[in-house]
Amino acid sequence: MAESMSGLHRSHRCAEVTENEIGTKVTLMGWVQKRRNLGSLIFIDLRDRSGIMQVVFDEPVAGSEAFAKAGDVRSEYVIAITGTVAKRSAAVNENLKTGSIEVMADSIRVLSEAQTPPFPIEAGINTKEEVRLKYRYLDLRRPDIQNNLILRSKVTSAIREFLTQEGFLEIETPILQKSTPEGARDYLVPSRVHPGSFYALPQSPQLFKQLLMCSGYDRYFQVAKCFRDEDLRADRQPEFTQVDMEMSFVDVDDVLDVNERLLAKVFKDAIGVDVALPIQRMTWQEAMDRFGSDKPDIRFGMELTDVSEVVKNCGFGVFTGALENGGTVRGINVKGHGDMPRKKIDKLVDFAKGYGAKGLAYVCVNEDGTVKSSFAKFMTDDEMSALVSAMNGEAGDLLLFAADRYKTVCEVLGALRCNLAKEFEMYDPSEFAFLWVVDFPQFEWSDEQNRFLAMHHPFTMPYEEDLDKLISDPGAVRAKAYDIVLNGCELGGGSIRIHQSDVQEKMFEALGFTNEEAHDRFGFLLDAFSYGVPPHAGLAFGLDRMIMLMTGADSIRDVIAFPKVKDASDLMTEAPTPVDDKQLEELALNINIPQEDE
Repeated sequence: MAESMSGLHRSHRCAEVTENEIGTKVTLMGWVQKRRNLGSLIFIDLRDRSGIMQVVFDEPVAGSEAFAKAGDVRSEYVIAITGTVAKRSAAVNENLKTGSIEVMADSIRVLSEAQTPPFPIEAGINTKEEVRLKYRYLDLRRPDIQNNLILRSKVTSAIREFLTQEGFLEIETPILQKSTPEGARDYLVPSRVHPGSFYALPQSPQLFKQLLMCSGYDRYFQVAKCFRDEDLRADRQPEFTQVDMEMSFVDVDDVLDVNERLLAKVFKDAIGVDVALPIQRMTWQEAMDRFGSDKPDIRFGMELTDVSEVVKNCGFGVFTGALENGGTVRGINVKGHGDMPRKKIDKLVDFAKGYGAKGLAYVCVNEDGTVKSSFAKFMTDDEMSALVSAMNGEAGDLLLFAADRYKTVCEVLGALRCNLAKEFEMYDPSEFAFLWVVDFPQFEWSDEQNRFLAMHHPFTMPYEEDLDKLISDPGAVRAKAYDIVLNGCELGGGSIRIHQSDVQEKMFEALGFTNEEAHDRFGFLLDAFSYGVPPHAGLAFGLDRMIMLMTGADSIRDVIAFPKVKDASDLMTEAPTPVDDKQLEELALNINIPQEDE
């Protein structure tokens, strides 16, 4: 039966007790990790968020009642003990922070009993994630998950400390906002007071932080909850947290300088990593050409090589056909893997098809300099030799080629190089390689919508020298936008904002918005801009993703207290769930669920 803790006061967390406390009395409270009964002695490993303390019950010291009670406790019972800190009588446990000491208990209270948990409460378990998330409150007791969340707290504190010292003000923006459907889908919230109307949960605080600049707050930041109704991946959630900021009277260099120093402080304070400043910069075009990605992993080579000129007159129709259709032919050199079995190469072909490729051509350079290739019969010896030379191919190399539209080739080879680098351990997983990607295109073409879309958002400032192309040649316009990339993941991004009304009108025109549509969606912002708006810029970091990279976790689910799974559901609470008819009636809603075809 559970007892009260009346009259007890916890003196320390378990792993906060040190050798300095030897000979002193302590009161500890926590969960039973393990109990070992040796007959004359009972050992209990007591756990809390700080770690584990070994507690020893010796009947002459503890008394028969406490000794008997200690013998009855089970894993995950919550107990309170008092006792005296002593040097370990047995061997020191080097794996524990408290491995040189123990507590000789003289009393115990069972504060709460526990059922046997469905999986071990320990680090590195192989339990299915679905089970862990169903019992997330138990999963959160595990040391590795606790360490992730403790680190997250340290990072957030360091961010707040730095930005406050830099003159930023922490200001909260609304969660219930106006829906401005451009980009990802909004989560909508029906209004009871205004039947038929909806709020949207924020995809970001973008418009409000720009309004704060109009209001003269100069430097703003927020650790903001954001929501996007989109398909999930390992590094995405329907609700996520971003470190959001905006600054007035700045240009690109000012924003990048503040954020580089912020990253240096956070990584040093939280995990002891020195970030070399200044962080390397690379244009979007260079990143795509060299790495096939606008978020390149620069910890290893295997860069893309453009061989279009080399193969433009060859006899291989796949290459020449792609070039005739305005595409490109590029390859990567997988050094030292020319002996890859055909079955494995076929798997690479399937991998490439998953990224939109029609196929994948290959050349294996044998140790004697001869080649084995999927398309050798279509090439003369001189053409093949020129191709291998252009790829810096040597004996033992595997050359892989994609031929298609530029975007498809980049996506295929960019993903392929990262996949192969991970498989063949071509980089140090403990390395942190930061990179600024700058000078993004202002627009990207959408085949689905048959129009240009803003690559970042409609308020991103184009380069001044490109303004005359906004209407005539939007595809050639460069944006004053920047992303911070870490180990092949986009850590954050932002841009200089448009603060001139004539430029903003041209931007909306280039996106296909009429004046009426622009004012219907963003009228309150455009009205605010008519009352004097300073030049301003901003950036937002994905906090969840940052912690995932810092900890080396495979998924942001391991660094969020209560995450969702891939269908945006919560396995623990079973959300989302239907609501009763009365609630729907109050909101003037009728539910019409499409019937699946049998």
